[in-house]
Amino acid sequence: MIPTPKAICFDAYGTLFDVHSVGQLAESLFPGKGKALSQLWRDKQVEYTRLRSMSGRYKPFWEITVDALNYCGAALGLDLGAAQRDALMAQYARLSAFPENLQALQRLQASGLPLAIHTNGNPEMIAQAVESAGMSGMFSTVLSADRVRRYKVDASVYQLAPDFFNCQASELLFVSSNGWDICGATWFGFKTLWVNRSGAPAECLDVMPSYIGSSLNDVVALVCGQ
Repeated sequence: MIPTPKAICFDAYGTLFDVHSVGQLAESLFPGKGKALSQLWRDKQVEYTRLRSMSGRYKPFWEITVDALNYCGAALGLDLGAAQRDALMAQYARLSAFPENLQALQRLQASGLPLAIHTNGNPEMIAQAVESAGMSGMFSTVLSADRVRRYKVDASVYQLAPDFFNCQASELLFVSSNGWDICGATWFGFKTLWVNRSGAPAECLDVMPSYIGSSLNDVVALVCGQ
């Protein structure tokens, strides 16, 4: 166990919600290319957030996700018409949660700790994803990059959490499955837990997470000792 944090902040996409759960639909629409589409879509989505944040050309995350999908269609030579695009985006709006997440969040909520979503996603996206995953009522707040019109790893996005909870960044636990996000959050000053589901190597950026786990159950064990 660790000293009890003021709150726990969870990244959404890739941490609470499985961004590659669109792969099955993608494969049914484009046989043999579903996995490639899912992976490139995510990579481009994150790349576009960085480019737009660095250049001050903000677009809501939903629109960036559409742009990234359109790029994938062109790059992979897919016949991506309006019907296929709409179906994939509808699926993205209700991404599956990772199997252990709901129970882990319930245990953390029962401990009395405030839980927050701290995300690049715009509020409308997150509201739909949370409801679809059965997580309604579990989070004290959604801290969306949309408030500051920048994206992670910009410090202004991370600053949303200490501002909301009226504390120092070091008093909060930040949880993400994205290695780059963990690096940014650790640089900012959070205590961090990297949910390394795939056993990936650590990023070579001269920074390490405070803790490493393989699922949200490790967050429960760290905070609750269970």
